[in-house]
Amino acid sequence: MDLRKLKTLIDLVSESGISELEVNEGEDRVRIVNAGSHAPAGQVFYANPAQNVHAAPAFAPPVAVPTVEAAPEETGYVARSPMVGTFYRAANPESPDFVKVGDTVKIGQTLCIIEAMKLLNEIESEKDGVIKQILCENGQGVEFDQPLFIIA
Repeated sequence: MDLRKLKTLIDLVSESGISELEVNEGEDRVRIVNAGSHAPAGQVFYANPAQNVHAAPAFAPPVAVPTVEAAPEETGYVARSPMVGTFYRAANPESPDFVKVGDTVKIGQTLCIIEAMKLLNEIESEKDGVIKQILCENGQGVEFDQPLFIIA
């Protein structure tokens, strides 16, 4: 894969706000991880599977990817994302949010929607309680097991 194509992919990841992009082209594999920093480019791993070596191109400085989530301020049950996708607080932009801080929820009540691969997945409460905190913004990308809500 040529450097111009890599630069284009890095710019795409930086400008779009996506957290990760992986491209396979023949035996070449490129994985670009956006660490969410204000740096102009994300972290790049470029590998040839036959050699299984990771190297970062000179034009993309490596950026440390944070692995520790900020500790929630409230204590209680933490509702986590069961998948990677996009977090939505309502069924559509004109609809009211499924839940707001202070709302009482029951087991099985819809908390949010996570869009993954063009499928809308309703995320339901696994505990009864009160929504103490909403940890994601509407339209934000979420990772597997990322905290979404605190229910006390």
